Amino acid sequence: MTISSIVVQTTPDRIEKLVELIKKSELCDYHLHDEKGRIIITVEGKGVEQEIEKLQKIQKFDGVISAEMVYSYSEDELEKLRENVEINSIPEWLNDENVEAQDINYQGDLKKKF
Repeated sequence: MTISSIVVQTTPDRIEKLVELIKKSELCDYHLHDEKGRIIITVEGKGVEQEIEKLQKIQKFDGVISAEMVYSYSEDELEKLRENVEINSIPEWLNDENVEAQDINYQGDLKKKF
């Protein structure tokens, strides 16, 4: 499952009608809007492809100037990343009580150091 946030832009005079249209649609979840015409919604799908289909339908709503995905989260991708992390791959020197913190030279990527 994936979930993505979308920022929809309209004109201030069309915001109320567009918010109602968005709320009535079963494509997304409405969260908030401001007086400048920005609307924040989220879409869910089995994958990004399904979310993009929903986005394209939202982009065609009357009054939409633009609608773009801003953030996307994939539960499946997270699980795949978690599977790749080897918990037992902690370097022995990190468990050494004699190592002083000031002696550790961190360069931003521990995976490449070992």
